[in-house]
Order: sequence, then C-alpha cells, then structure tokens
Amino acid sequence: MSTDASATGRAYSAILNGILGGQYAPGTMLSEAALAAQIGVSRTPVRMALTRLQDEGWITVYPKRGALVQGLSERAIADLADARLMLESTSVLRASAETRRTLATRLEAEILVQRETMARRDLRAFIESTIVFHRSFVEASQNTVMLELNDRLADRQRFLLFSSGDRLLARCEAIIHEHEELVRALRDGDATRFSETLRRHLGNTFGTTLRELCPVPGFAV
Repeated sequence: MSTDASATGRAYSAILNGILGGQYAPGTMLSEAALAAQIGVSRTPVRMALTRLQDEGWITVYPKRGALVQGLSERAIADLADARLMLESTSVLRASAETRRTLATRLEAEILVQRETMARRDLRAFIESTIVFHRSFVEASQNTVMLELNDRLADRQRFLLFSSGDRLLARCEAIIHEHEELVRALRDGDATRFSETLRRHLGNTFGTTLRELCPVPGFAV
C-alpha cells in the first residue's frame, strides 16, 4: 500500500469513527485543515477521505467551507429497522434446532456482559455488545451474503445508537429484558414469538414503527 493510500485510509477511519462515536454530531461542520492537524496527515488524504464519506452519505462537502455531518432521516431509520427485522428473523428461522439452542446459550452469556457494561454506564461497550448480540442471529443462518448485508448496516446501527445517548442509557434495562425475551423464544423454538418480540424491540430501540412481517411458520425441528 502506498503512503498516500495509507494516509487516506487513516484519515477515513479517524473521521468515520468520530462520526459513529458521536464526537462529530449531526450538524457539525468539519474543517479540512483542523482534521489534518488532529489526525497528523496532510490535507490531501483528508480531502480524499471526505469525498469517500460523502459518497457513503455520512457528510456533505461544501467547497471552501468544510464538510457538514449528516444524520439519518426518519425514513432512513425506519428502513434500517425493517431491514434488520427481515435479516434477523429470516436467519433464525433457517437455523437448525441445534444451532438455535447453542446460540441461546451463547447469548445468555452476552446478556451478562451487557448487564456489566450497564452497571458501569459504559455506553460504548454496551453498544458494541448489542451489535454483537444481534449479529449472532444473522450468523445462525450460515449465509455469507446475508451476513455481509448485516455488516454493511452495522455502522448505521452504531451511529444511531450512539446518537441516542441519554435515551439509550435510560432504556438499557428494557433493552436487556427484551434481549432475554428473544433468547427465550429462540430456545423454545417459537418463531412467531421471536419475530414479534424482535419487531417490538427494534421499534422501541430505533424509535420507529416497523411494518408487520408476513405470517412466520414454525421453526424446523
């Protein structure tokens, strides 16, 4: 990798992580010169990184003014929640009974991690644990394309959770309770209950109303 490509990659990662982590909130105007100084690179790789971030929809570049950090519209949030509902429900439905039981045991341990992070009010760790928790449902399908789609949505999910801030912290106990309900439905093999619990959980977390899925058949045994 060339030095220029390496510097551009470093600038891209630093700016994106700042957006996802809430350091650069929606509405913030980013200065090319200030970013270059903070990251420790020249302005050229920063400019190239900003172009890429604009292509991905994270910012809008205004020549000679800077780059404005964008949020997610209500429609984008609703679409993201719906996509997660379909990916996770379908993946769990296609998993074998043995895979679901093994997954339920693993996720029970992950919920303990979530309780620990909540107790110390570590929002970043709680969010990362939540993302791992939901990714596990998609992993259960053993479908690499569905997992790839899931991972492409992860940054939007992370951004939305971080931007929730205090509201997310206030809902941590409810989120964990809903996670426990999901694991129980998973272990019991109740596809309809799992799908409905997931729909309600995502709607509560993302602050939106999700469309009803088609009737869900029972899990394969």
